[in-house]
Amino acid sequence: MWNRTKITELLKIEYPILLGPMGGGFSTPELLAVVSNAGGLGSLGAYTLTPEEIAEADKIIKTKTNKPYNINLWVNDVDERLVNFPVAKVAEIKTLFKPFFDELSIPMPDLDTNIPSKFLKQVETLFQIKPAVFSFIFGIPSKEILNEARKLGIKTVGAATTMDEALALEEAQVDAIVATGFEAGGHRPSFLKPANESLNGTFALIQQVKAKTKMPIIAAGGIADAKGIRAALTLGADAVQIGTAFMVTDESNATPMHKAKLFSGEAKNTVLSKSLTGRMGRMISNRISNAIGYETEVLPFPLQTRLMGPLRTAAIAQGKSDMYNFWSGQNAVNLKYTSAKELMEALIREMD
Repeated sequence: MWNRTKITELLKIEYPILLGPMGGGFSTPELLAVVSNAGGLGSLGAYTLTPEEIAEADKIIKTKTNKPYNINLWVNDVDERLVNFPVAKVAEIKTLFKPFFDELSIPMPDLDTNIPSKFLKQVETLFQIKPAVFSFIFGIPSKEILNEARKLGIKTVGAATTMDEALALEEAQVDAIVATGFEAGGHRPSFLKPANESLNGTFALIQQVKAKTKMPIIAAGGIADAKGIRAALTLGADAVQIGTAFMVTDESNATPMHKAKLFSGEAKNTVLSKSLTGRMGRMISNRISNAIGYETEVLPFPLQTRLMGPLRTAAIAQGKSDMYNFWSGQNAVNLKYTSAKELMEALIREMD
């Protein structure tokens, strides 16, 4: 039975299909509920939310599903180099992006480098709402946080982009590991080495982690259909995590422009760029990612996000799709479902 694995047993779900958390406002309670109600594990990417917003979203989730679900947070949500970051350097980097602001006829934002982490307060709220699963990226929570999750019966799932990161997660005694290949859309959640030195493919990483750990493995990156699920399970994964295929569904909060771009031929041209947020992520290439190469210094995360926020808003309003970032995995060529329910039904039917 393909749907009887270590992960389905651990998380008490019917099918080893997990919704990619898709933080930054892309995931919704509605999308989460569809996946969980169909027997998978729905997820909410909550790293940008305040503790109060997380609690409010959870109230909505609980009205839509009584099945297990996951809340995802970022352990490291503020770059260390943001502390005492020179004001002169902020001004210098802003000039790189000024031509784009000028083209859209909008002013450049004033930026405050004093950005506190939200993670610990978010965790406090998460422990109050008690989701079945607490997944995290960009590091490993403290031993105290992981112990408290165990006491509360919350399963912990960490993301690894390298073998060393998987071993670190195993040593921390998390319950499962997401083996995240560089094919995945969105941020590269590397935490032991820089992201550009941690570029392992999904299927290679699955086999490495399977050979050297005893952990349940969730494969992520480049998986969008039953063929991908079958391949991942064959290589040793116990489940898959799918993001881009769900991002184009009606239940996701991606903009209509974003969804149209993912269905277009341009989705085959993705690039790893830090031009949007200051951290490496996979997106469809655009004028900004082309102009600001990876080697170009940008602002630390999340200050770069705050710089680019008004530009993204104006680009949407003015229909400038070549200046808006579209997160995407490398495998968006055969996307066809705009209903999350129909996508889940198709994945299960084709696997059966």
